[in-house]
Parts: sequence; structure tokens; C-alpha cells
Amino acid sequence: MLKVFCAPARYTQGPNATASLGEEIVNLGLSGPALIVAGRSAAKLLEPVWQEALTSSGIDFRIFHFTGECTSAEIARGVEAGRAMGARLIIGAGGGKVLDTSRAIASDLGLPQVNCPTIASSDAPCSALSVVYTDEGVVEQYRIYRRNPDLVLVDTTVIAKSPARFLTAGMGDALATWFEARVCVAGEVRNMRGGASTRSALALAELCYKTLLADGVAALESLRNQQVTDALERVVEANTLLSGLGFESSGLAAAHAVHNGLTTAAGTHPYMHGEKVAFGVITQLVLENQPRAVLEEVLAFSQSVGLPVTFAGVGLGTEPDAETLRRIAERSTAPGETIHNEPFTVTPQLVSDAMIAAHDAGMRWEREHA
Repeated sequence: MLKVFCAPARYTQGPNATASLGEEIVNLGLSGPALIVAGRSAAKLLEPVWQEALTSSGIDFRIFHFTGECTSAEIARGVEAGRAMGARLIIGAGGGKVLDTSRAIASDLGLPQVNCPTIASSDAPCSALSVVYTDEGVVEQYRIYRRNPDLVLVDTTVIAKSPARFLTAGMGDALATWFEARVCVAGEVRNMRGGASTRSALALAELCYKTLLADGVAALESLRNQQVTDALERVVEANTLLSGLGFESSGLAAAHAVHNGLTTAAGTHPYMHGEKVAFGVITQLVLENQPRAVLEEVLAFSQSVGLPVTFAGVGLGTEPDAETLRRIAERSTAPGETIHNEPFTVTPQLVSDAMIAAHDAGMRWEREHA
């Protein structure tokens, strides 16, 4: 099996980076007109900057307002908007679901794609895949594309103005990267691109985890003060670039599969992707019978930045009913799910038991460290 490492063609990060968007696009040999797929808050905040940055570089654009969920219908609506304007470039601006939608639109139209995350809530910006949901908010499928984005541009001045919960959720998504990557590498399973992991991908996954532990709390404090500090820059890079390269070039395991299972419970829908992944990490550690010290390190970090460690933290109350747990566990272990990258046979019963044990561990930790 060949080793495959994948990444965006260019990654640009820093304060006021949006002002350089047009220049970055032109330097890559890309041109407009551009369809900007954007959440309403992103459009309101950035449209004046786009007017200056893009028009000064000769790039005409129109804004396609994202309605809130990456569904097949939303993708089709965006494809039609792109065709109608004769777009030659698709730009995504917003959170992970916006970027997933813009990536799908670009793929369907065969166009280059640029991602401009306005929050650091997930590792979606750098990847060559989209998570597509049903209209009810349940994970429907992964869509895998031929190439990663042509440009990922991260404006940390914009990130610093976002709610703290988004950065915390991004740390939850990034928290899974190292634990899932090392499972995939040890098991010699195929990564998200169908190849084996490289040593560099695993090293980036480990650096991602170490960065969260070292800078997570300080980065949150910076964001709450709307300050762009070195700690915030490092955690934004961990959430966006290190986690994105680490997961895609090494692979996923139980944590993300448990997230997918959790989406079948309506109570979890108000909770963010990274928040559910974070509970999936604790479940994975229990499922793998990891040493107590490892579990406690993750619990301590999660508590320090406000990530969920119990059922209540992901909208399931203190004691979810057996039917809810069964449905979550069955979806987590569906054929083709990444939980089957674990080095043992995983059944719905094992997952259900591991979730309960993870919740119990989280409850004990909260009581002892209140």
C-alpha cells in the first residue's frame, strides 16, 4: 500500500489575512467570477473587506447565503447559483458546514475552491471531504473529492471575535486527531485518501495534541479578550491545519464514529461537531482500555476548556434510555464506519457499554475536581 499525504495547495494564516484574499487567489493563478458561499454573520462581517480585497484584484463575486445545514438539497441549490452566474471559483466563508457545502458545490461544478473559515471550530477547512447531513440533522454520508482546497486563508483577527464555544469545539475535534491517527497507523489501515499514513502525518497529529495541552487555556483567554496572541495563533493552527492534515492523512477511528452515532439522537443536535467528537474521544479511550493516566489527562484538559465529559454535556441528560443508546451504538458501528479501524471487533453492545463507562468516568472526574 502506497503512503499518501494530502494537504491544501496553500495555507495562509494571520491577523487581517482577509485583506490579502484577492492577492492570494491571483498568485495561485485563479480568477473570478467567484461564488462566495457564506453564513449570514460571515457575510455581514466580511463583505466590505471582500469588496476591497477582491475587486482590487479584478475578481467579481456574488454571495450565496448558506441556510444552516450541509444537505444534498443545499448543495444542489448552490450548484445552480454557480452555474447561473458562470462562476469560475467557489469561496467558502464561515464554519465547517459552510465550508463542506462550498467544497461540494465546487466539486460538482469542477471548479477550484478556497476556504476562509471565520471560526476555528473544526478541522474541515483543509480537507478534501464533506460530511453531508439529512434535513433532520443526521449524518448521511462522507463525500470524498479528488483534491484538497486550492487555498485555506485563516484571518485570526476574525477568529478572535468569535464566541469562545467555537474555539472550544474546535479543540474537541482536534483532540481526537492523535488518538485516532495512532490507531490507524498501528493497524496499517487506509487513511481518508486510500493510502497508508506517512510519518509526517503522525507527527503532525501528535503536535496537534501537545499544542492543545500547552496552549488551550491561554488561547481561550485570548479569544475572550478578542486578542490575537501567540497562544491563539498556535491553537487556531492546531484546530485547522494540524488536525486537518493529521486526520485526513492518517485516518479516523472510534471517536468520529461515536459522533456520527450521537447525531441520531435529537437531543444532541444543538451541540457542535467538536463537542460530540470530544465525548467520542473519551468513549474511544474506554473502549480501548487505555491507561488511567491517559484518560485522566484527557478529562483534565476537557474540563479546563469546557468540553463535555458526560452524557449531559452532549444533550442526552443524565441517563439516556436504552433505545436511544441502542440507536447511537448501532449507527456508530454501521458497516464502513471508521470505528472498525480499531484493532478488535467492535459491536453495538461494546459501544453502548463504553459510552456508559465514559459518562461514569466523567461524572466521577467532575465530582472530584469541582
